[in-house]
Amino acid sequence: MTYRRWFVVGLAFAVIGALVAAFAIFYGSFSPRGYVEDHYGRDAGRDIGREAVAYTSAGTPSHVAKEITDAWQPADQYVDGSGVYLRYDDDSVVILPIATGSVILLEPLRTAYPRYHSTVGSYWGWGRGSTVRGGGPGAGK
Repeated sequence: MTYRRWFVVGLAFAVIGALVAAFAIFYGSFSPRGYVEDHYGRDAGRDIGREAVAYTSAGTPSHVAKEITDAWQPADQYVDGSGVYLRYDDDSVVILPIATGSVILLEPLRTAYPRYHSTVGSYWGWGRGSTVRGGGPGAGK
């Protein structure tokens, strides 16, 4: 009787594992980073150092941003004439126009915030991993 119970428990875990694996294969990874990696073409020639990893799309920055934000809602989003800047808990996704569509830069938030501070300084920085102090008088001191 004990062996049968363990067999049923093991079979249940195997079925759950197979379902999770199938979901990951058919619907992509479980993060904004994974979504970009799965849906856009890698372009190592456009990387910025080792931190900002580049991907490209034939779509406009606003179209690419809509695709990404429909799949993964950002903590913050800033849009101006230079591009679309999406902030997530640990990563940033920066979408900039190029002649053939868009370049999508994936970068850890810790390096993206200093890089794009002049553009997103008053919009980003209040989430986990931020280097910005905030709050009321005396906060962050």
